[in-house]
Amino acid sequence: MKLLNVKAVLDREKNIQHAECEYHVIKELNDKTRSYAILSHRWEIEVTYEEMTGLMKLDKWKKDEVRNRRGYQKIIKSCEQAMKDGHKWLWIDTCCIDKRSSAELSEAINSMYRWYQDARVCYAYLNDLDESTFPTERKFETFDKSYGWPEWFMRGWTLQELIAPKQIEFFNKGWAPIGNKRHLAPVLENITKIPCGVLRDGLAGKRLSVAQIMSWAADRKTTRVEDRAYSLMGLFEVNMPMVYGEGKKAFQRLQLKIIRRSSDHSIFAWDLHIPRTGGVLADDPSDFRDYGNIE
Repeated sequence: MKLLNVKAVLDREKNIQHAECEYHVIKELNDKTRSYAILSHRWEIEVTYEEMTGLMKLDKWKKDEVRNRRGYQKIIKSCEQAMKDGHKWLWIDTCCIDKRSSAELSEAINSMYRWYQDARVCYAYLNDLDESTFPTERKFETFDKSYGWPEWFMRGWTLQELIAPKQIEFFNKGWAPIGNKRHLAPVLENITKIPCGVLRDGLAGKRLSVAQIMSWAADRKTTRVEDRAYSLMGLFEVNMPMVYGEGKKAFQRLQLKIIRRSSDHSIFAWDLHIPRTGGVLADDPSDFRDYGNIE
């Protein structure tokens, strides 16, 4: 697991004009023995692993362009919060995975649920929320593209990032704290339909049907169609290789993996009236939208 060295990142930013200085801002460490914070966020214009590690080697124009990105400012603000909270290490998906390596990307995606689960704290950054308080009711005029809620709640990957961590601290657009998962559980249940017990204590020991878990993902979106499936692997405790380009076959593979490890027949409880490609498997998590009450 590659982690940001919080102090090194902030020291480099402080001394950014001194090109002769070299900072080792990312280090590969054993996630099972290392304490770290982690970020959950909606992707914007982000900074890659290559850009983050090689920032000081870039020419001035490119360096300034990278540093002016919202993604870079998000890294700095996350590091500042981690430093304030006493955390030396931080994981952010945009810059802590070298996506030039398909093997590293596949390992990271298959490990991601565990990484969020083992983090000391998760910072959930709501980049489109200007208010200083957590939203408690839909505001369609403000969040017209995400059913009246901040977009973070409508993204595919943030489902597992909401459930897995033991502690989540929420921040608004200006990085002001607006509450934590435990205290906000009733509000979060209203937004996501995930039971308070799961939000507070995770999935362990809960008797939840496959259809119920799938229903939580029904209205969420991902940029890549394959990520509709890949983002759910951790919730069902399955692993499978990434095959970007396979399209909806990824969700078919996920269901087959679930069937092999579970005797829960609710995986077949999906909307038969929705046009589909055929077979007994659903095409998409949205097929389970109305079956969240199956136990």
